[in-house]
Amino acid sequence: MGRWRYAVWGVVVLYLGSDLVGSVINSTQVHGVAGVVPDGGLHVLALACGYIAYRWDKYSVWLLAVTAVLGLAEHFHTQFAGTSLMFLAVWMAPFRARLWHAITLTVAVTAAYVGTSMAVSLDGYAIFGIGFALGWAGFLAAVLNQLAVTRAQTRAIAEARAHTAVLGERQRLAREIHDILAHSLSAQVVHLEGARLLLERGAERDVVLDRVVRAGDLARSGLEDSKRAVAALRGDQAPLAEQLEQLADQFRATTGRACEVTVTGDAGQLTPEAWLAVVRTAQEALTNAHKHAPRASVSLALRCAADWCELNVEDTGGTAAGTAGNGYGLVGMRERAELIGGTLDAGPVDGGFRVRLRVPA
Repeated sequence: MGRWRYAVWGVVVLYLGSDLVGSVINSTQVHGVAGVVPDGGLHVLALACGYIAYRWDKYSVWLLAVTAVLGLAEHFHTQFAGTSLMFLAVWMAPFRARLWHAITLTVAVTAAYVGTSMAVSLDGYAIFGIGFALGWAGFLAAVLNQLAVTRAQTRAIAEARAHTAVLGERQRLAREIHDILAHSLSAQVVHLEGARLLLERGAERDVVLDRVVRAGDLARSGLEDSKRAVAALRGDQAPLAEQLEQLADQFRATTGRACEVTVTGDAGQLTPEAWLAVVRTAQEALTNAHKHAPRASVSLALRCAADWCELNVEDTGGTAAGTAGNGYGLVGMRERAELIGGTLDAGPVDGGFRVRLRVPA
């Protein structure tokens, strides 16, 4: 890219240099040696203004206007001598100034060129041709500048989206690690530390063994949760109905109470994030029902439509506040739902407690 830029500017410098030489020769032929000084001075001064406008953003449109005016003055003194300076001004304007400033400058330079050419009795075809070329040069430069701006904005938007996606993925992974491993490992540490203290105090074998068994159960549960989360993040999750049935089986085996599961509609259309939100919500709601409604039965109902899926977890008694469990809680469930554009409501209903999750399909 750098070599091409230098090559383009090399061509521009050669063109402007050759144009300066041509202007000097043309002025010499028309006015003699005495005409070289004003035309050459105007040309060099105009090129200096154009260079400053290229290097300095502030007042660039005014510097380009001065470049065009000097070109018009040279053209008035010697026909066609300052044409390249006018082209330089209208071409650079879209790249160095606001669009409406560039349009105003192009229109003004074109009109001034037509007026000056008519004043020096230039041929009508030349007036029309060069005037049209000036307007076309300004238009083409504006289009190219807008394409460059659009491309830069598109690249910036793509980079911002990629950065946002990376941050979102990191937050999602951090949330899963916290919700699963932090709880599982901390609970294991508590039970193992309790077992150590019991051994130091000479407690009975069955009491110590119970603590160790609980730590092992927590480790296995955390491992299963980790596998489930990794599968969901990779898009390899099991069918949602099957997963809900497994959670219900665990609830029945742990509590000895009834847990009914009903699924209507196509649950396979959910994204991995929505799938994981449904599973986590069902898991947390069952845990809360286990802890806060010890004699209640539970029903899991999942209904899926074209644009959304709704999970209802309802027990027949208790006040499952949802502050314990696997570290998620109702607050965590609600935050998880909101992150994917869903909603979560929870509260007492008909003598029991209901958790309702609604996620986009």
